Amino acid sequence: MNILKTIVAAGLVAASTSAFAADITGAGATFPFPIYSKWADAYKKETGNGLNYQSIGSGAGIKQILAKTVTFGATDAPLKAEALDKDGLSQWPMVMGAIVPVVNLEGIKPGELVLSGELLGDIYLGKITKWDDPAIAKLNPKLKLPTEAITVVRRSDGSGTSFNFTDYLSKANAEWKSKVGSGTAVEWPAGVGAKGNEGVAGNVGQTKNSIGYVEYAYAKQNKLTYTALINKAGKTVQPTVASFQAAASNADWAKAPGYYVILTDQPGEASWPITAATFILMYKEPVDKAASAEAVKFFKWAFAKGGKMAEELDYIPMPEPVVKLIEKTWSADIKS
Repeated sequence: MNILKTIVAAGLVAASTSAFAADITGAGATFPFPIYSKWADAYKKETGNGLNYQSIGSGAGIKQILAKTVTFGATDAPLKAEALDKDGLSQWPMVMGAIVPVVNLEGIKPGELVLSGELLGDIYLGKITKWDDPAIAKLNPKLKLPTEAITVVRRSDGSGTSFNFTDYLSKANAEWKSKVGSGTAVEWPAGVGAKGNEGVAGNVGQTKNSIGYVEYAYAKQNKLTYTALINKAGKTVQPTVASFQAAASNADWAKAPGYYVILTDQPGEASWPITAATFILMYKEPVDKAASAEAVKFFKWAFAKGGKMAEELDYIPMPEPVVKLIEKTWSADIKS
């Protein structure tokens, strides 16, 4: 069992039998699940307090916090200030990461295949259906591309990963923007659906000649073949912590109401084009103030002690000035 499957297994047990003590309950995005699981394990060992986090997708996480069945919700598709105000929610970014296209192509190594946002959009629109299509071959003259149909894999659930992926496609492909647009759930023109980053990773890993999109930790831990991308500056970039940081450096968190910042298609020659933050949602007036205070303690601990663990999984910790802003938000927003 590889690292990711172990983490997923732990998460499923946590969701169903409370393998972690259910002191803190949360649900939502699959994008940050590897790092939340790692933090939860370390926090439990250090404090004795557990975390029950259900990796069920951003859309379901938002529904759970609105239904008040969990202490916190988690989403990669941030809510706008008016939605937060309407429901009495506080929102902040917890960690940043990146989404990568992944393929299952014989003889192609990680980072060898180059794609653009325009091409990705055309593949997901169902316009480009074969791997040796001239448009793909033009960007990859040295690769031997198979004369095989492309199996497109996408999310079947409401997903913050899909929100950021489709947001990027809408910026990079005009036809995608006009026909499909962006959202946690869209009317996909092509492809087979899979649930969660886990499901997409598993499907691509098992299906020859397929393409999907996952958070980078899932690509690495499942040993999937990720692609390079041509960014907004026209440069070919690889998915690396440095390219994620280059994109993230454009964020102005202090000026964004509710920390609403989208990091796709950022300028800069070194920027990875599908970089994203993942967010926490909590009630300003929580039903269970003790549970809410315990959750904030966990998040405070994660900011203080979880940075190295995040980097080990190729996430980007929030910068110290942003953490200080978030701590002020906690003091102002969340009643204990």
